[in-house]
Amino acid sequence: MNRVYSRHTFQSLNQQDSQEFHQLDLMICTQSTMLLSFSKNAESAHKMFVEMSERNLVTWNSVINGFLLNGRVNESLTLYREMVEEGVEPDGFTLVSLLTACAELGALALGKRVHSYMFKVGLAENLHAANALLDLYAKTGNIVEAQKVFGEMKENSVVSWTALIVGLAMNGFGVEAINLFKELERKRLTPSEITFVGVLYACSHCGMVDEGFTYFKRMKEEFGIEPRIEHHGCMVDLLGRSGLVQQAYEYILNMPLQPNAVIWRTLLGACTIHKHSDLAEVARAQLIQLEPKHSGDYVLLSNLYASERRWLDVSKVRKTMLEQGVQKSPGHSLVELGNRVYQFTMGDTSHPQSEDIYAKLIEITKLLRLEGYVPHVANVLADIEEEEKETALSYHSEKIAIAFMLINAPSGAPITVVKNLRVCADCHLAIKLISKVYNREIVVRDRSRFHHFKEGSCTCKDYW
Repeated sequence: MNRVYSRHTFQSLNQQDSQEFHQLDLMICTQSTMLLSFSKNAESAHKMFVEMSERNLVTWNSVINGFLLNGRVNESLTLYREMVEEGVEPDGFTLVSLLTACAELGALALGKRVHSYMFKVGLAENLHAANALLDLYAKTGNIVEAQKVFGEMKENSVVSWTALIVGLAMNGFGVEAINLFKELERKRLTPSEITFVGVLYACSHCGMVDEGFTYFKRMKEEFGIEPRIEHHGCMVDLLGRSGLVQQAYEYILNMPLQPNAVIWRTLLGACTIHKHSDLAEVARAQLIQLEPKHSGDYVLLSNLYASERRWLDVSKVRKTMLEQGVQKSPGHSLVELGNRVYQFTMGDTSHPQSEDIYAKLIEITKLLRLEGYVPHVANVLADIEEEEKETALSYHSEKIAIAFMLINAPSGAPITVVKNLRVCADCHLAIKLISKVYNREIVVRDRSRFHHFKEGSCTCKDYW
């Protein structure tokens, strides 16, 4: 952003006297300092912004993007509203930040309003903003709109192709992602290393093992792209998800790069899904050395022990977590309704409609049982009675969010849920049946992919 502002300044230099140029130069330095400060302390940088005697579009963009880069998405949206209230017109950079924030929150309705604004002010053809818009639709599960944006762009950069390839893969359309990559090749465009991450991701999440290794080989030999840790991670995931857990472990041992925590965590996740206790212990031992405080690793191991009814080992894992001061990240689900984003946690009773929501959950459970639903209680982390486990499963955050939307959203309207953790087997089964019983299309974005539920089926084909 500063480079763009500086270029504009130098183009106008002949019209400025030396004093005016000096003032502009000071402003540019101040903006650069503010951006640098954001990388160290967001609060101090924001204070600097508030105390500035003059603020223009560039400074607003800087502080909005600064909050976004620090993971403070809501604050970036609040600042955008303040900017508009002060009469500052957003530009392409602003819209990129705004669309990125919407994508992170899953705020599709707000993103659509930004889309309309882009047409209104003539920014629809801005390549960076269009790419951000494409990414928004892909990350909110609206892959048809993402494809439409891609098709309407006058120029498709490699970034555009990559965004759609990754979007298709994340939404469970692996074959379509691979076909799009083939089309990219036919146009003689050069894929980037990130493009191949998307291709390998598509193969991984669709169980296309042979195809994945073929593309991995081509990436190196045809395109001269040296595999990075992300590419190796996709290959470990490809093998692990397909049940080839031992081969995934051997792949890690033979990697030319030092495996990081993500690699070992991927193996641990595969061990949990496919019940490989011995290799899970090996992966956990490595993770203790690399990231001993990561709560997700304890949860994965505890899930494995619970599924095998090894309650003593479950207890030991919990004790270790307490001793090490490790806290489990609480699961939550986000839904958007009426230009507001609502957050629900497991057993949440904070919403004014809680009584109606839990009544709806009881109704849902009764209707699902008529469809043959049997709760999947294997991974409930407690040695308790089956009935208590079923009750615990009923109160998972995504089920509460869906019940809320069934009560409040227009009849037949699609429901989109954004969840911060991996959707569990029971919720996945239940949501498939909910989509059938209530005739609703339901999209759930968990921490790794999208699930599109419709008429009792999911695009992941129960492979996630």
